[in-house]
Amino acid sequence: MSEIEIHPFEPWLPADAKLLMLGTFPPAPKRWCMDWYYPNFQNDMWRIMGILYYGDRNHFVDLENKTYRLDELKVFLKKRRIAIFDTCLRIRRTTGTASDKDLEVVEQADLDQMLRDLPDCEGVLCAGQLATKVFTEHFHIENAKKMKMGGYVEFPFGNRTLKLYRMPSSSRAYPMAAEKKAEYYKIMFEDLNLITPEDYGR
Repeated sequence: MSEIEIHPFEPWLPADAKLLMLGTFPPAPKRWCMDWYYPNFQNDMWRIMGILYYGDRNHFVDLENKTYRLDELKVFLKKRRIAIFDTCLRIRRTTGTASDKDLEVVEQADLDQMLRDLPDCEGVLCAGQLATKVFTEHFHIENAKKMKMGGYVEFPFGNRTLKLYRMPSSSRAYPMAAEKKAEYYKIMFEDLNLITPEDYGR
């Protein structure tokens, strides 16, 4: 049986975050180009952000060293009120890949505490099928399967009503250009007022 892996990164939870982005679990370290979220150089998440906010897919990309500009990313995410973590704290890789279908969930993250720590949070994005499954089952969100790409469903948490969004995966395995994915992400960012006319003017 494969060994249990413990989540390697600290949660990124700015206190005033309006959006919480949740993946399932980081890929194996051999696939990292940096020690942080979405560390696979083939993943398009940080290119999507560059396209959205700067009109440049390589804004956060260090092409020479084939990595990302992590310090700039952290400043950007804090300014834009974006939190990041994953739905699982401990997992087993049944085949050694990062694919959701090959992950066995050993321990989930404390999703309730995360949302309590983010009192201004209005939206959640679950990146990937397993992350969505873990989240929707935990919060008993029964109509999530009916979501259209770029859409959302509402769910209650305490005295708040939050939105769970469906967006295309940032993985290269998802057959869609980063520019097209950014068009869907733009819908979510506009809905949460996280992108402004000034951003478009650049």
